[in-house]
Amino acid sequence: MVEELYPGIYRIGVVLPGNPLRELNSYFIKGSSRDLLIDTGFRRLACRGALQAGLDELGSAPARRDVLATHLHSDHSGMADLFAGPDCRIYMGRTDLERMCSFLSDPDQTPAHRHPRYPVEGFPMDLLEEMHRTNPAMTESMPGADPRLTPLDDGDILQVGDYALETIFVSGHTPGNCMFYIRDRKIMFTGDHILFDITPNITCWDSCPDSLGSYLDNLRRARSYEVELALPGHRQTGDYYSRIDTLLAHHEKRLSEALSIIREYPGRCAYEIAGLMKWKIRARDWDSFPVIQKWFAVGECIAHLDYHRRRGRIRFEERDGVRYYYATSPGASI
Repeated sequence: MVEELYPGIYRIGVVLPGNPLRELNSYFIKGSSRDLLIDTGFRRLACRGALQAGLDELGSAPARRDVLATHLHSDHSGMADLFAGPDCRIYMGRTDLERMCSFLSDPDQTPAHRHPRYPVEGFPMDLLEEMHRTNPAMTESMPGADPRLTPLDDGDILQVGDYALETIFVSGHTPGNCMFYIRDRKIMFTGDHILFDITPNITCWDSCPDSLGSYLDNLRRARSYEVELALPGHRQTGDYYSRIDTLLAHHEKRLSEALSIIREYPGRCAYEIAGLMKWKIRARDWDSFPVIQKWFAVGECIAHLDYHRRRGRIRFEERDGVRYYYATSPGASI
């Protein structure tokens, strides 16, 4: 359950029952006067038990424990308030923190208000309401804004004992997603920006008009850092630079696929285009996708369509409140 990865830096595996991610990598850094816990897991008993057992094994005292969430998703932030000491801090990138607090301050928002792009892109309202009821992002997150929440900006430094963690703003996976870099040890906590045996979900965000473009730009930016040990939010680590190249190539293929579908099937909405794309999931066909996976797939499809549209390769026509997509020319390509 607990492994030491570097002197004073430990990984605690936090189970994510019923989730295809399987496990969260929670990291614990032992400091001189304060300790730091990076990411916590969903707000559910199994996650809480696994994380607490790991912290007990490490002899972690709650009174000296700060918590750092790499981004707002509830598998990373859901228990932050439960594991931070009473007089300690809960750190998160400013953009994600503000967005999360906005959600938490109005938990009764309707699905259409919280996810305004989805009805416009053809996502059926009954499925959107079902997703809203069952999505862990809604049901297993922090219950409210906590006074210990503390924003971080790009370049901010967190000092934990001998380790200085530099905040690196890498929007894309979420609008305020962050990585954290220990420069003198060449260690990078990549969160969900770079995962090594699964591909991070890049979806649409109302506050980020080109989330995929931001993600790709920040992948290239991440390549400029010297990294010998990459510590991802899920699964195993690997070669940092080759993985960045693989992720860039993956989205190049996805962009080509989306554009080819629009050329072959003009006048389809994003929900229909997503159903024609290839996904690695155990489902017989598009209709049998679990609703949460369908929601992720459509969000990722929209992000790829936004990328193309902002570069003039596709356009949409809106009819009865739904967008239908067309290539700007038969030969449009990436």
